[in-house]
Amino acid sequence: KGALSVTVHYKIDGGKLEASNQIFLDQLTFGDKTDSPDATGLPVKLAVALLKNSKGEIDINLPISGSLSDPQFSVGALIWKVIGNLIGKALSAPFALLSGGGGGDELGFVPFPAGSASLDEAAAKRLDTLSAKLKDRPSLKLEATGRADPALDVEGLREAHVMKLMVAAKAKATDASPDEVSIAPEEKEQWLAAAYKAADIKKPRNMVGITKTLPAAEMNALLKAAAPTGPEVLKGLANQRANAVKAYLAERIPAERVLLTSSKLGTEGLPEDKGPSTRVQFDIK
Repeated sequence: KGALSVTVHYKIDGGKLEASNQIFLDQLTFGDKTDSPDATGLPVKLAVALLKNSKGEIDINLPISGSLSDPQFSVGALIWKVIGNLIGKALSAPFALLSGGGGGDELGFVPFPAGSASLDEAAAKRLDTLSAKLKDRPSLKLEATGRADPALDVEGLREAHVMKLMVAAKAKATDASPDEVSIAPEEKEQWLAAAYKAADIKKPRNMVGITKTLPAAEMNALLKAAAPTGPEVLKGLANQRANAVKAYLAERIPAERVLLTSSKLGTEGLPEDKGPSTRVQFDIK
């Protein structure tokens, strides 16, 4: 049910048809489900929810082309094929459909630096775009799955651990809060040495039992080796990523529209979108 209007533009040149069909649907609704053998198995309701804006309107262009000399040629069949492809895209590429069809796979996830659960400027901008799309489609919900990849995140966690120790050493020495402290490149060695000195780890000693003075690279390696990076830490990192995304989106759309699922480790089940495996993955419901 709903109001329908169609604007068409057809061009025939040398027996070839090039046509555009601008379709506008207002307040499209569905009746009760039937058991008809002719009923489509395609995700029609999801496709409609992806296409319908906050006013209940769907405005799409369905271009078609074909040869009039083809005995199988049928304008109606071509239009239905394009519509079927559009509906099928709701399953295969929902975020491309959500974005209007011009790419859009990047809206299906938010990347994080290895070992980090902090949203950077690019990630925040991506979430702003996604939340704007969802705000205009109030019937959609978003599933968010935090992910961590041991192949990348373990090294990231080690580096973050050393930086945290360096910041703590500088904060203590300068009587400042760790949140106010940063480590400039030229002072990294100074605070690395301070962090190593304060660390409660096994350290190489000389023949008389005094802790050896080590090169910066060796101190860094020992501190990194002591960083916690087990499965529970990686799962916690994945959870933190998901929570950071939900908190950011909850300031822009109702929190109940963002559903967190169980976090995952590794790369199994990741789509082939060429994005990093250190991410929060999205799904549309």
